[in-house]
Amino acid sequence: MNRHAHWEQVYATKAETEVSWYQPHAATSLRLIQAAAPDRGAAIIDIGAGASTLVDDLLAKGYRNLALLDISETALSRSKARLHEQAANLTWIAADITEWSPPRTWDLWHDRAVFHFLVEREQQDAYIAALTAATKPGASIILSTFALDGPEKCSRLPVQRYSPDSLATRLGSAFTLTDQLQEAHKTPWGSEQRFSYAVLKRRATG
Repeated sequence: MNRHAHWEQVYATKAETEVSWYQPHAATSLRLIQAAAPDRGAAIIDIGAGASTLVDDLLAKGYRNLALLDISETALSRSKARLHEQAANLTWIAADITEWSPPRTWDLWHDRAVFHFLVEREQQDAYIAALTAATKPGASIILSTFALDGPEKCSRLPVQRYSPDSLATRLGSAFTLTDQLQEAHKTPWGSEQRFSYAVLKRRATG
């Protein structure tokens, strides 16, 4: 399956409000980011940013050092158009996370619902390698996937479900779980999807 072609088709054929993961505001992610990175100068990267309004809310809270990565150029273009002149001050990265080599490090890595699409071990390993290369000791990681009682598929694709503890275990000993929560997300058509959120710290060693 060509992941790039799949997600380009999704964003080319559906409005932001027509996808199951749509949130008017990513309130949980925003709260966790503010708690993990209270310094508004913190360098933050959002993995699978898509057309999410999380970036709008981060800008409204005073964050400016923001990078947005997504496999779909169409999704990123929608966010750029929505943000108008503010878009020029952000870093936009169109890339498949499993094939991306980070050019720098960030203080905080946020991912709501990319990692769970990586069902093959080597894809997960490539993601973890990118995460490790893009962070340094002390960096915060906020990672969200479908929970163990969440859906088995999304956007017609199989997913790997996790608890916060199993997420931390899969990432490995370089990361320490510091906080966790479960969230019941309501889709635009009213069904419920259970999510796990794990907040982790990059360890000094390991």
